[in-house]
Amino acid sequence: MRETRPRASLPVIVITLTLLLGHAARGEDPALESEILRARVEQIRDDPSFSILGAEFAAKRLIADLYARRGFTRVWTAPSSSDALLRAIRDSAADGLDPEDYLLGALVTAQRAAQAPAASAQVQIDCDLLLTEALIRLLYHVSFGKVDPKSLDPSWNFTRRIHESDSAARVQQLIDSGELYARIELAKPQHAMYRGLKAELARHRALAQAGAWPTVSAGPTLEPGASDPRVRELRSRLAATGDLAAIPPIDELVYDEVLVASVEAFQARHGLDVDGRVGRATLEALNAPVGERIEKILVNLERGRWLLHELDPTFVVVNVAGFQVYYLRDREVVWSARAVVGQQYRATPIFRSTMTYLVFNPTWTVPPGILEHDILPEQRRDRSTLARKQLEVIDASGRTVPASAIDWSSATARSFPYLLRQRPGPENAMGRVKFMFPNAHSVYLRDTPSRDLFERSRRAASSGCIRIENPLELAALLLEGQSGWDRAAIERAIESGATRTVTLARPVPVLLAYWTAWVDRNGVLQLRPDIYGSDAKVAKALRAEFRFRRRTR
Repeated sequence: MRETRPRASLPVIVITLTLLLGHAARGEDPALESEILRARVEQIRDDPSFSILGAEFAAKRLIADLYARRGFTRVWTAPSSSDALLRAIRDSAADGLDPEDYLLGALVTAQRAAQAPAASAQVQIDCDLLLTEALIRLLYHVSFGKVDPKSLDPSWNFTRRIHESDSAARVQQLIDSGELYARIELAKPQHAMYRGLKAELARHRALAQAGAWPTVSAGPTLEPGASDPRVRELRSRLAATGDLAAIPPIDELVYDEVLVASVEAFQARHGLDVDGRVGRATLEALNAPVGERIEKILVNLERGRWLLHELDPTFVVVNVAGFQVYYLRDREVVWSARAVVGQQYRATPIFRSTMTYLVFNPTWTVPPGILEHDILPEQRRDRSTLARKQLEVIDASGRTVPASAIDWSSATARSFPYLLRQRPGPENAMGRVKFMFPNAHSVYLRDTPSRDLFERSRRAASSGCIRIENPLELAALLLEGQSGWDRAAIERAIESGATRTVTLARPVPVLLAYWTAWVDRNGVLQLRPDIYGSDAKVAKALRAEFRFRRRTR
C-alpha cells in the first residue's frame, strides 16, 4: 500500500515557508527552491484567502497536480513562453474578454521583478505560479466561455466535458510546445461566424474611439422622395457604418433611390420591416448607441465560445432570436427558412437534442400549458370552441367522449382526466408534418396552417414549438437517399390523409440556439432584438469576477 503523506497545517506551512525563504534569500542552498515551491503550492491549495500581488488562485487543484508531477520545479523556464502568454492575454480583448481576468496587471509587475538581476527565489516562484494560473484561466474561457449558461438557463444541455484526469499533462505540453500563442488561438472557436464577430467588434470599437457614430434627429417618418434636412444626417449615419455606398448624391437633402436602397438593406440586417421608410422602429435602430452595439457583439462572442466548438458536420439549427431555421450538411447551409418561435411568456427553450422521426398528417394533442391558458378558458366562455377547433375528447381508454358530457365550468388543467386531440387535416395545428426530437419541453419543429405569420418581421407568436416555412422541403432533405421516400412519395403520403410515422435512417442533431448578432455567409453583420431579455443577463455575467463553474462541462 502506498504511504499517504499527511497534509501539513496552514500555520506549519507558513512558518516553514518563512524559514526556507530566509535561507534562499541569503543564497545558502539553491536546492531549497523546490521546497520553497512545494510550501507555496500547499499554501495556494489550503489557504482560501491566499493571493500574490492581490491575485487570488482559482485553479488550486490543477496547480498542485502540475507542480507535484514536476517534483516542484518551476514551469516557465523559457522566456519565449511567458512572453507568448502575455501576448495572448493582451489579445484576449479582441475576443471580447477582459485581460485582467487573466491577471495581466499582476503578471506585468511579477515578471518585471523576476527578470531583475538580483531576483530572489520567492519572486521567481511567485511569477511562475501567476503565469500558470493565468494560462489555465485563459484556456478555460476561450474553450468554454466565461459565463456558465446553465446558471442563466436551467434547460441548457449543450454539455462539453473537461477531461480533468490529464489536464496537468496538457498544460505542461502546451507550455513546452514552443508555440503557446498559436495553441491558445486554436483553442478558440474556429468557426467563420466567430471570426466575423471578432472583426465586427474591432470595427465598432474603432468607430466608438473615433466618435464616428452620428445620429438622426427625431421627426416625422421619412418617405422615399422626400426632401428634409434630416436626410443629410441619415446619409452621414449610414456612411459611417458602411451601409451607404460612397456615391455622391445629386441633392443631399433628397431621400433618393440610392439612399432608400441603403435603408432597406439596413432594415433587413436589423430584422425590421423592409419598406424603405424611416419611421419609429428604423430611427430607433439607427440611433442605438455604439456602446449598445458593442455589448451585443460581446454577448454573442460569448455564445460562440459556448456553442461553436466541435459541431457535427450535419445538423438542423434554429436561431430563435433570428426567427430562422437552417439545415447544414457537411458544414454547409443547404436549406433555410423563416420560423415562428415562442412568445415572450411562452419562450422557446434553448437546448439540443436529436431528431429521430417525422410524422406526416399528424394529430395534435393539446399540451397542458395550452389546455390551461387557452382551450379551457375559451370552452368555458363558448361551448362550441372544441367543435370549431375540431378537437375530440379522449378518455384514458382511448374512447371518444361527447363534449356535452363534461362539466366545463369546473374543469381545470390539473384535474382534467381527458386528452384533447385534433384529427389530421388542413386545419390541424401541426399542419402536414412535424419533426420529432425527444426533449422534456414537448417542443418540436412543425408545419402550420397559419401561413400569414411568416410575413411578419418579428415572429414570436407560438406557444413554444417552432413553426417552419416550407417544411416539406426540409422533410425531403432529411429523407434524401432513404429507400422509398423521394419527394413524390412524400406528396403521396400527404395526400392520403393518413397519419404516417417515418423513422430517419440517419438521426440528425438539432440545436435550438439564440443569436442576437451574427455574421452571415456574405460577411454582413446581422442584428436582432433580444426578444427574451437574455443579452443583459449574459452581459452582466461577463462583467463579473473570474470563477470556475461548479460543475465541469
